[in-house]
Amino acid sequence: MTKTAIVSDIHGNLAALEAVLHDIEQQQVDRIICLGDVIGYGPKPCECLDLVMEFGFCVLGNHDSSALFDPEGFNVAAEQAIFWTRSQIECGGDGPEASRRRMKYICSLPRLVEEGAVLFVHGSPRGPTNEYVFPEDTQNIKKMDKLFSLISHLCFQGHTHVPGVFTSDLRFVRPIDVPTGYDVRDRGERLMINVGSVGQPRDGDPRSCYVVYDEERIEFRRVEYDIERTVAAIEAEPELDDFLGYRLREGR
Repeated sequence: MTKTAIVSDIHGNLAALEAVLHDIEQQQVDRIICLGDVIGYGPKPCECLDLVMEFGFCVLGNHDSSALFDPEGFNVAAEQAIFWTRSQIECGGDGPEASRRRMKYICSLPRLVEEGAVLFVHGSPRGPTNEYVFPEDTQNIKKMDKLFSLISHLCFQGHTHVPGVFTSDLRFVRPIDVPTGYDVRDRGERLMINVGSVGQPRDGDPRSCYVVYDEERIEFRRVEYDIERTVAAIEAEPELDDFLGYRLREGR
């Protein structure tokens, strides 16, 4: 049985990623995988990329994609941050070889990974890189029926930064509702699992969130990290909006 730590939406927040990796070390996992958005918003894109390159695999997120192409649908702060992020990756201070390695890595990221009846995406089964699936989408029967029709058993995803389990009977189960984990042994059950965000939680809890999955159960883990370290790093960079740091304190 393979035990996997699944992280997502790191967004250049090195302090958060380091805290999560320290917690993962205690979980005795066999591998770590990432569901995209390694970069964007945060002040340490190159350092986060270098760590994620050592993971089992990573899928492409919309911010990762926007580091290669012009962003679409971003607000002003996000767009400014992605252009700054691109400049850091292309012209990092550790030389052209490191820059080429990082760009090549981003270019190689797959839109999705399938392992038997388990699907790994950033957004959704239908739109692996860009489609959002929010908790309130449980009221959109047509959308959810289509998404679940594309799943054999499990789909792990991120993108919204809101962790929880979508069930095929249109419920959204929040981590607080399953403190001991969620049983996924029923292979006839179809579930979409949002693993939350390492670097920018948006569920009102400022702690990083990730999932440990052992093929029978998923566990949501929350990890405290030095938020003020990231806030200070954003404040020190004129091309990053200070708001991108301040909202980390509220988990929004």
